[in-house]
Amino acid sequence: MSWTTPADLRVQVQKFWDRGEILASLVSGESLFPKRLVLKSPTSAEMAERFDDVRTWIAELCAMMHCRVEMREFRHRVFGANAVPQEAWVDTPEAALALIGKQREARCFAALIDQTRERQPMLMGWLAKRPLRALELVDVWSRLLDIVAWLQNHPRSGVYLRQVDIPGVHSKFIEAHRGVLTELLDTVLPPASIDSTASGISRFAARYGFCDKPERVRFRVLDPEHALLPVLLPNEDIQDISLDAASFARLDCTVSRVFITENEINFLAFPQVKNGLVIFGAGYGFDVLRDVEWLAQCRIHYWGDIDTHGFAILDQLRSQFEHVESFLMDRPTLLAFEALWGEEEKQTRRDLPRLSAAESALYDDLRDNRIRKNLRLEQERIGFAWVMAAVSALTARG
Repeated sequence: MSWTTPADLRVQVQKFWDRGEILASLVSGESLFPKRLVLKSPTSAEMAERFDDVRTWIAELCAMMHCRVEMREFRHRVFGANAVPQEAWVDTPEAALALIGKQREARCFAALIDQTRERQPMLMGWLAKRPLRALELVDVWSRLLDIVAWLQNHPRSGVYLRQVDIPGVHSKFIEAHRGVLTELLDTVLPPASIDSTASGISRFAARYGFCDKPERVRFRVLDPEHALLPVLLPNEDIQDISLDAASFARLDCTVSRVFITENEINFLAFPQVKNGLVIFGAGYGFDVLRDVEWLAQCRIHYWGDIDTHGFAILDQLRSQFEHVESFLMDRPTLLAFEALWGEEEKQTRRDLPRLSAAESALYDDLRDNRIRKNLRLEQERIGFAWVMAAVSALTARG
């Protein structure tokens, strides 16, 4: 039966709720109601042929609470004149909420409205735009408003989140709600209090003037003659060192060749190289190296996986250091370890303009699946003898 049922009418009203329209109307004061609902009725032929079914359908609709059903007259050749539903209406927000069982949620939202209007009236527009999100936050809304007020009173404070002193609020709470706080703060703070170049939740501290934990660079000096710390044991060449990015940039480093590798064991096992240093990579996150001016004077070799993302990272690194050379990201290496090929879960497909001709050719073969579907060779699967030979060949060429 295709006639509109009471359940169908409730679904229509539920859609108003799911789109946030009912709650938004509570903010604006502009009611959606009365609202006419879509009502599909029996045809004249169906009413004549299925009169008992039609009568049951009429009874069910007329028994609905919180929904006004308007009738029209239908004359049956046997049963005479009868009233048949013609339109269905929900007349008030209260009726709509009762129909879908959302009265409690609406009361909670009304309390949010009152609280926000009193404490942060500039956020009323956000409430109207994101009412369902606000309702999800009802239990923490007061604390979020406390944080907003604190930022208004302490713009670009220069302290760590841990130092924000608000009763009932701790740094983990702020970190857990950075997404919604960004929306709220962008609404109420003046432009001068916001660093618009710092976007995304990972840059929350920078965006609003908090101190952020320093980015770190992990590296090893590969030439004992350039060791930064005293060598206490024979053949001690690990010296796994981490510095904050600013200190690394100020390092009085006399090396001339720098390797960057994405695999930790390859980083730790990388062989000695005269005047060399190896950095443990950070995937796509090379901003940590952006202020290291002395790297411009070094030969830089990037060693990533032979897959589409490996070449994408290489391309990105060259946007900062255009003289970067790839290391062991070539076709001979790929073919030499065919038995250890794996599968890349999700390929990148964009063009990479900073690749060399040979790198571009291999990248195109990978992304177009000309060798094998979603092919990848992870760098840790390359035999270490092959690595040692490649390092020796590289350093022999000067």
